[in-house]
Amino acid sequence: MTEIVGIRFQNSGKVYYFSPAGLRLQMGDKVVVETAKGTECGIVSIPNRNVQDEAVTAPLRNVLRIMNQEDFRTLEQNKQKEKKAFTVCEQKIASHKLKMKLVDVSCAFDNSKLLFYFTSDNRVDFRELVKDLASVFRMRIELRQIGVRDEAKMFGGLGVCGREFCCRGYLGDFQPVSIKMAKEQGLSLNPTKISGTCGRLMCCLKHEQEAYEDLQKITPRIGSFVKTSHGKGRVEDANLITGKLRIRPENPDDVPYTVDRSEVEILKAGKPKVSKEEKELKKLEG
Repeated sequence: MTEIVGIRFQNSGKVYYFSPAGLRLQMGDKVVVETAKGTECGIVSIPNRNVQDEAVTAPLRNVLRIMNQEDFRTLEQNKQKEKKAFTVCEQKIASHKLKMKLVDVSCAFDNSKLLFYFTSDNRVDFRELVKDLASVFRMRIELRQIGVRDEAKMFGGLGVCGREFCCRGYLGDFQPVSIKMAKEQGLSLNPTKISGTCGRLMCCLKHEQEAYEDLQKITPRIGSFVKTSHGKGRVEDANLITGKLRIRPENPDDVPYTVDRSEVEILKAGKPKVSKEEKELKKLEG
């Protein structure tokens, strides 16, 4: 077993394991740690704990110390530098006439570099911009292009449910979300109903997908030819949650009826169909 603490470097970022190096740390403690990129400050999200050796990626780096007053002053100075860098970079982007939107600036805790995050619809040649920024700040400059989901995660906000964005609140990594999920969950394929503020499919579609996949296995698809106590017919509609099926009788003169999925025998399974609308909505996946 190996003793670890879990550290986050962003509000909802990924948790990384570090060696406590003899320190007893509590949830929420702000600490300075040694990383591959130099010293950084983070927040303890998992207090001292023993985990299996195979769960740890060697070498395990150390927590250097709990943040002191000098560290907090450094952090505040870095924030001021980030504000200045943001303004300067926007001016430089305009002067170079680059088609990019500056999203955020991050100054390394040890002042080794400035990291600029931006979005753009296309690839951007920012080599001259980097040179200009380096001449102003006299330190290493790095520009990183991010997606619209990353932008939403950085800024945060409230979703249509009234709660904080999932990506901002607790998701460590983005999970792939597809139009197929929305279809299988019986949701409207209206982009305004299934898209988040970022313009991509809502992350919460992923939350219940496993449950819907399990229900799909025991529920006949729409279009399936089935046999019931009333005779043979095709599944016209299916409610995965309640398990109720609307059956169109084989005889066109008979009235459709509703039965439970447990009361039907599948004679020929229906095939899933991909509509033109679904194909057009593929661009919302991300």
